[in-house]
Amino acid sequence: MPAPLLAPARQRRWPPIVIALLAQLIGAALTVGVAYVLAPMDVVLRPIVAALLTGVFAAVLGTLAGLDRWWIGIQLLFVPGALLASSAALPRWVWITLFAVLAVTYWSTFRSQVPLYLSSTKVRAALVPLLPPGPFTFMDVGSGLGGVLTDLSTQRVDGEYHGIETAPVPWVISWLRIRLGRRANCHAHWGSLWDCDLSRYDVVFAYLSPVPMAALWDKVQREMKPGSRFISNTFAVMSAPPDQVVPVDDLHKSTLFVWLHHRAQ
Repeated sequence: MPAPLLAPARQRRWPPIVIALLAQLIGAALTVGVAYVLAPMDVVLRPIVAALLTGVFAAVLGTLAGLDRWWIGIQLLFVPGALLASSAALPRWVWITLFAVLAVTYWSTFRSQVPLYLSSTKVRAALVPLLPPGPFTFMDVGSGLGGVLTDLSTQRVDGEYHGIETAPVPWVISWLRIRLGRRANCHAHWGSLWDCDLSRYDVVFAYLSPVPMAALWDKVQREMKPGSRFISNTFAVMSAPPDQVVPVDDLHKSTLFVWLHHRAQ
């Protein structure tokens, strides 16, 4: 994969949200410049066209700055979405409620730089043969809506499954799924993965983002017990080649990276 033309945002001192905001501002300025160039030709940009153009500029700038791919969609759709939302004749409480729901769902994303990624059903199926002989303990760090936990607990009943999630709404959904499904071997915990003691688990699974992988790898090396295994969906550890690579034929062309027999340092 070619290197970005600008240094990745995660390697800068500025957080990605600042880079994204600057890209939006520069994109708006470029759109104003395009409108100025077209004015002598009696061409006027309609508001939706100007909004889309701003989004395209911001998305391109975000890509050049090395923002993670989930930011690029936000960059592209932010201004058009805001324009469409402002033109919708909906009561104010609808927008307040929507904002509150989004806030409690994604409130940790800007701080942790880990969006809500959901593992596909094919990824969950590919995890089954990677689990050790039972009984074993499994931890999903950033368990989202609990899909991995509930699927694996049905397919490998000899395991004890734990998940930790910092965003309130996904955690509540996963807790309800486990409770209503009466899965006695499943447990959903609300909290930060950085406060989780990984030495208690035989398998640790992560589907996060490139940003925390180096720090998570350090934690894995410090805490995981001999003979355990660490599995990452899609995001590799640049400093440590995996012991096993499992491609998954799903919509996102996911890859499972597996590290075996880690010992605490």
